[in-house]
Amino acid sequence: MKLKVRKRFYLIVLLIICAVLFVKSDLLAPIIYPVHFKDDIRISASNYNVEPQLVAAIIRSESNFKTGRESRKGALGLMQIMPSTAEWVVKKAGFDNVSVDMLRDRADISIEVGTWYLSSLVEQFDNNKIAAVAAYNAGPGNVRKWLNSGVWDGNLETVKQIPFGETRHYVQRVHYYYNKYKELYPNM
Repeated sequence: MKLKVRKRFYLIVLLIICAVLFVKSDLLAPIIYPVHFKDDIRISASNYNVEPQLVAAIIRSESNFKTGRESRKGALGLMQIMPSTAEWVVKKAGFDNVSVDMLRDRADISIEVGTWYLSSLVEQFDNNKIAAVAAYNAGPGNVRKWLNSGVWDGNLETVKQIPFGETRHYVQRVHYYYNKYKELYPNM
């Protein structure tokens, strides 16, 4: 008899916890959508005039905040930057004592290089963050070609017109995380 009472008690407690989490889902959101390396993100975002939530959204989409990553295509680090792009950024930005190998394991370097690159894309695409995010994934040449030929107009509402499925889904995913982070971490 005591066992049945104890099981019922635990079941009721579990149901209450589930109900509270369902009703107050904002309690669970920071666990589901954590942001690591906040200080590095804040500093780099501030240095290059990019919203930190956008940087965090790209990191979440690219590596889920895990260092040491290398993609099948060879992209490195938290922000998954191709070595050739990283070399260009390091040279163009004048980053001293930064090597491509550092991107893989150094969160601060990956965030700094990736945020500088993102900022340059936002500038290239006249502050169109959606086009810049697409360019971060597909390359600025492809995105410029789509915009110039009228294949895509650079808006989120027409993202289904992006010819590359991977890029289309990437833009949608980054936008989703960006909105979540703006909601959960407005003062990041």
